[in-house]
This record gives sequence, C-alpha cells and structure tokens, in this order.
Amino acid sequence: MGFSTPMYDLSKYLEWTTNGNIQLPDFQRGYKWEDERIRSLLVTILRGHPLGIVMLLETGSDQVRFKPRPIEGAKVSPGTEPAFLLLDGQQRLTSLTQALTGNGVVATKDDRGKRLERRYFVHMATALEGEDRIDEALISVPADGVIRTNFGRDVLLDLSTTEKEQAEGYFPLRLLYEPVETLPWIFGCVESSIGRDFYSTIVTPASRYRIPAVELDSETGKSAVATVFEKVNTGGLQLTVFELLTAIFAGDKTHFDQTGTDFRLNDDWRDIQKSLSQYPVLGSVDNTDFLQVVTLLSTRNRNLRDRSTRPAAISAKREDTLKLKLGEYLEWRGPVRDAFQWAATFLADLHIFDVRFLPYPKQLVPLAAIRVVLGKDADLRGVKKRIVQWYWCGILGELYGGANETRFARDLDQVPAWATDKDDASQPKTVTDAGFLESRFYSLRTRNSAAYKGIYALLLGEGAKDWMLDKAFDKVQYTELKVDIHHIFPYQWCLENGIDAELRESIVNKTPLSAQTNRTIGGSAPSRYLAVIERKAQIDGSQLDELVATHAASSAAMRADDFDAHFAYRLDRLVELVENATGKTVQRDEADGAPTEMSNAFELENEIEVTMENELNVVLEGELF
Repeated sequence: MGFSTPMYDLSKYLEWTTNGNIQLPDFQRGYKWEDERIRSLLVTILRGHPLGIVMLLETGSDQVRFKPRPIEGAKVSPGTEPAFLLLDGQQRLTSLTQALTGNGVVATKDDRGKRLERRYFVHMATALEGEDRIDEALISVPADGVIRTNFGRDVLLDLSTTEKEQAEGYFPLRLLYEPVETLPWIFGCVESSIGRDFYSTIVTPASRYRIPAVELDSETGKSAVATVFEKVNTGGLQLTVFELLTAIFAGDKTHFDQTGTDFRLNDDWRDIQKSLSQYPVLGSVDNTDFLQVVTLLSTRNRNLRDRSTRPAAISAKREDTLKLKLGEYLEWRGPVRDAFQWAATFLADLHIFDVRFLPYPKQLVPLAAIRVVLGKDADLRGVKKRIVQWYWCGILGELYGGANETRFARDLDQVPAWATDKDDASQPKTVTDAGFLESRFYSLRTRNSAAYKGIYALLLGEGAKDWMLDKAFDKVQYTELKVDIHHIFPYQWCLENGIDAELRESIVNKTPLSAQTNRTIGGSAPSRYLAVIERKAQIDGSQLDELVATHAASSAAMRADDFDAHFAYRLDRLVELVENATGKTVQRDEADGAPTEMSNAFELENEIEVTMENELNVVLEGELF
C-alpha cells in the first residue's frame, strides 16, 4: 500500500466529478447535506479557508473491485470508468459539484428534513465590504431564483434571469468556475465598477482555491481500504460492519473471475431478510446479527483447524467480522438462514411468538450458531432440553443486556458439547453465571425487562388459559385473542385499597389475558369480576377456579379480595417456574418473603410505561356490567 498527498485546484475536482474521472464506490451512503451546511461550505471557499482533505483511491487494481457510481447530480456518460474512487469527501464534493457547475441547482433539504432545490448567489457589494461580510452576502434561493413572502403572494427578490441577477447585483455561484461565461456576466452588470472589483477581489482568488488529497495507490488491498475508509469517513455516521463488508465483498476478484459479476451483499441480504420476514418473532434480526453468526462459525472453523499451541479464538467482534472472506460468507449463509428460521420454531415452543415479547433479541445470535453446529441433533429430546435450560438461564439471569460478543463466543464453544453430553462437558458459563433473587419479582414491572418477558412466556408455556374463553394461548389464538399482560388485582382497586405500588405493579400481580377478558375485569375487586365472568361465560365457580389455577394464581385469595394472600401464593408459584426453567434455586428473601431492598429495586425509569398501561386499563372498565 502506497499513498501520496497532492494538492489539486477545486476546478480540477469539479472537472473530474463531472466527467466521471472521480466516482463513488457504490457502498457509500447517499448525499444528505442540508441547505445551511452547503451555504456555509461555499462561504468557506469564498473566504479561502481550508475545508479539509479528500481521500481518493486509484482504480485499476486486480484485488480491489468496487462498483463505481457517479457523484449525485453529475451528468456522466454510462459506462465511464473512473480514475479515482472517492473514499472521503463525498458530501463536500457533491455539494460543490451541484452548486458550482451546470445550472447550480442543488437537491438538498432544510433543517426539518423537507426536500428543497436551491441555488446560491453572492451580493457583490456586501461581499466587497470585507471577509466578515461574506457570510451575510451569500444567500440561498429557490431553484427558480425567486424569493417569495406572504405565503408566496409577494416577490421579495427575483433572480430568475441573467438580466435580473445583474440588475440586483447578485453573482450566481454556478459561474464561479466558468470563466468564459463569468466575464460577459460581469461586464453586463448595472454597476460595472462593483462587478470589476468583485471579479478581482473574490472570483480570481476563488479560482485558485486548492484542496489537499490523500491518494491511495492501486496496490492498496481491500481490507486496508475498508479500514482506512472506516477511520477517515467524517461526512456522516460511522459505517456499519455490513456496509464495510459490502465494499470488501464487491471487490472480490476470485468471485468476479468465476462468475463474471461482482457480489452484491445488499441484494443477498434482501433475499435472506425476505425469507425471515414470515416469522414475526425474527423482526429484530438485522444484517449485523446475521454477520455475527457467520463470524462465530467461521472463526470456530479456523479454531478447530488450527493445530498451534495458541489457536485462533472463536469471535463475533467487529474486527473479526471485517476479516471475513467472501468464500466463508457463502459457505455459511444458507445454514445460518435456516438456523434463524429454526430459532423461530424453537421460540414458538417456548410460547414466544412475536418480537414485542422476545426477551433478548441478541441471544438469537448464539442460538442460531449453536443450531448450525448441532444440526438436526438440536431437536433430540435430551439435547433440546439442555438448550432450553441454557436459553432460560440467559434470560432469567439477565446476562445479555450489555456487551455480548465475548458471551456469544463462549456459548458457541461450550453449549454444543454440554448439550450433547460430550466428554462429560461441564456446564456452560451462561448456566453457571445465572442467578435469580426473589426480590427481583418486585422490580419486574414492564416489558422493558427481559426477565419480565421470560416469566410471561413461562406462564403461557405452563398452559395458561383465558378465563372468559377457556382457550390456551397457542401461536394462533395468541394473536386472534389479542393477548397481553394485565393486572390480576386491578390497578383501580389497588389504588382505592392502598396497595403498595411496588406490589401492585410487580409481575406477581400480572398475567396474560385476552383483550375481551381484560375489558370484563375492568377496575373492580376480583370477587366481583369473577362473578361477572361466571355469568357472562356461563361456567360454574369450580370451572373458573381451574382456569385461574392455570395462571399460578389462587382463586380462593381472589374471591376473598385478599391481596396479601394472593401475592404470597403466586410469588411461590413463580419461584417454582423460574427454578424449573433454569434448573437453579432461587435465593429467597428474609422476613416472610418481603423484598430486602424494595425501594432500590423499584424501577422508577419505567414509570411512564406503567402509567400508560394503567390508564388504558381504567378506560376499559366499562364492560364490567
């Protein structure tokens, strides 16, 4: 890899962008600068201040094959091959190309994101008053050259023709680098002396404006280009791993030699995404998740092949994803896609049906990787039981809430051997790390928590049935019945009876119910709404008691309106659910199950969501009678 640092006149850059000598690698994001930012850039040029460097990559390499596309707004003949690809400086050169060439119309937007077409002019007399007045002198006008006011009824300034520009003393910046047209425009000004002074003081220095470049030679490798591009791209948000790999894969010479086409990662991901979209629970899976699974599997393969004393580590880190070769991606993309689809059925078996109640979307990354490694063995009864245990330990132990790459790698290394009981493998660290305190039940209050969603799914999986309809919440009926989680002792009743807010909002006092049942419950005492359910559903008390029991709730406590007995009974049942799911003992609190530090456990940050849910419940009270 070699590079040079030449200086080029801005006029040369404009020549190259308009004739296609400079083009963009097509993985670059689109043009997005706002009107005011463009105006400020032009002020910088007229003042002669530096605007930073641009980075160019010389084309012609056998190793780096990026598909080019012209700078937006440039009229480049189809099929024109560039001499350089623009790696850094896209927003600046696109703005300058559109504003300073052709008709000078720039497709931009205002500070609220509204799309605009603008042209830029300099009031010559104001600009001649000194450098500090250039900012005031340079204006942005609509593409037709007319500034209107009073909702478009009155014309404030009309620069729609050359004659009007000259009469008003506004120089169009589209002519700044067009000397053949500039001089006749200057001589035609009404105030010819101002025109001549403006030409010598502003136009002539601007014509000599230069911009430094960092020019990478054609020997630069594709991984180096991606790394350099990532470090120097200052025109917007940092590029994602997916965007950088799009660039790397598009330049794969072996693939081009074999197929005659460049590999389009974007197109490939769209096909994969379409195949995953039929599963609502996979709605959060993005291209980075997919690439992380591929990276885990590729690095694991290297690890298994490496016979050295320090083999390559299994990894899902960004830097290792950027090292992926196209061949590795093509090897694993099919199995990984299938593994994500398998994960959707795995989650459905655990009564997790949609992304809203998916506890940890990122836990799908190691789950999919584990499925690829185990293949069909993942569905064997004993193997799947252990995978399920690992999955619940991750959720109820709340182990996937932060930086996860290290845990992903460890899971892939440890879970398959343990799940298949290979060589007496020890428990994975995710299982041994998992722990659950009884006091956590008091602070689980909204679906913002993974453990909250997990316990909700466990209740569904235990066979919870709707109290009004006597229907189990399977995948189909879950959607048809509009199932959500609701208070057992209603919010309004708890308010009226002085129930502590932490106990009222705890998941211990909440359960999945259909929208119809929730409307029937309203805000009344359990003893009252149970009677209403019996009447409306035409069932006797013992039948309803059996339905209530499927929710790990005490119908006796509910019929007595005894909140304390209800809470204590259900807390014990939920503890059992967690212990059965994780295979680990829940640490019980002291003093008859009261939380040890209730005030500290209370999730105040979720108060807004709780309030909104409760207000909705109050609104739905109307169907009680």
